[in-house]
Amino acid sequence: MATSKVKQVKLTVVRSMNGRLKAHKSCARGLGLRKMHNPVVVNDTPENRGMINKISYMLKVEEV
Repeated sequence: MATSKVKQVKLTVVRSMNGRLKAHKSCARGLGLRKMHNPVVVNDTPENRGMINKISYMLKVEEV
């Protein structure tokens, strides 16, 4: 049985979401980000990568 390891990315919000565009806040919520400095691990899919790129200015991104 072959198991392929899915790439994952660890995301941390390092800048406040206050005063951001509604679309940027929605991207953060869609990625599961709630509070600052609270890391979340998500799968590295094209959909997630697009949201990460959109709000990259307020994230710290690490490969897992």
